[in-house]
Amino acid sequence: MLSDEVRESVARTLATAERDRAPVPPLRDTWPDLDVVDSYTIQLLNIADRLQEGATVRGHKVGLSSKAMQDMMGVDEPDYGHLLSDMEVFSDTPVSVGRYCMPRVEMEVAFVLGRTLPGEGCTEDDVLACTDHVTASIELIDSRIDDWNIKIMDTIADNASSAGFVLSAARVDPGSVDLTGIEARLLCGGEEVAAGRSDAVLGNPVTAVAWLARKVASFGVTLEAGHVILPGSVHRAIDAHAGDDFEAVFTDLGSVRLSFTE
Repeated sequence: MLSDEVRESVARTLATAERDRAPVPPLRDTWPDLDVVDSYTIQLLNIADRLQEGATVRGHKVGLSSKAMQDMMGVDEPDYGHLLSDMEVFSDTPVSVGRYCMPRVEMEVAFVLGRTLPGEGCTEDDVLACTDHVTASIELIDSRIDDWNIKIMDTIADNASSAGFVLSAARVDPGSVDLTGIEARLLCGGEEVAAGRSDAVLGNPVTAVAWLARKVASFGVTLEAGHVILPGSVHRAIDAHAGDDFEAVFTDLGSVRLSFTE
């Protein structure tokens, strides 16, 4: 475990890497005593700074929601990060790859809360009761760690590799669809580059949202009405380059686009 002073130093290192788009070596190598509690604390330090600068919390995301990713990272549960107002991007406005270090995209079934979720003891029934609607989304992820050479402590401290998100305008009642059977296809320039199904996320994305509500409660965080929750990707992440025009097509949820420029 790190001292408060060292945690603040790590947070500054990550914030500078993001601001200057200059990735740093793996945190676990520079600070070998870094543990998961340190990493979440470092994440929260940088989030607090961004909130002071005027950003607001738009929601949260779950990472490492597939067993394959957990096995690769050597962990037995997901992690989480924050979604901020300055991270939201839009289908009708191309995004500059120059804003990021090594951007990638993932398709996710987004949950938009109509009521605040309970924390400790949150169940899947609670999630369904409190969700206003679900919709198609693309998450833009990025790593401030060089060459995506990350383990669990690196990505948690780095806000779970969060960078941006775009939502479809569709608003679908979660009770009207089978949330475990949503198929998704990611097209780039009209050609399929990835595909997946919503049950790749812990068997059910609702399970991931309930886990998140319980997890963040231990850090004094609440999933509030109006928040966007991204429960995890249904496929492997795809690198994004200038000129790429992505479209994520979901059964029952419609589609959403995200394009990139220099």
